[in-house]
Amino acid sequence: MTADPVIVNARGMKCPWPVLRAARALREAQAIVIEADDPIAPRELEALAQAQGWRFSALGDHRFALAHPD
Repeated sequence: MTADPVIVNARGMKCPWPVLRAARALREAQAIVIEADDPIAPRELEALAQAQGWRFSALGDHRFALAHPD
């Protein structure tokens, strides 16, 4: 697994696609930054992180960080 955050561009995609892309990226990376502009994406990404025990943070401007716990 890579330690640097992987950038995932999910702009223009409707949920559940941003969440699916995030989950897939986190199979191979310790952390991701996902760009998603669907209005429900923040809520869905946070729910995914919570369900998996990952950290979630909103970075602003439709950018979110998800990471495996240290």
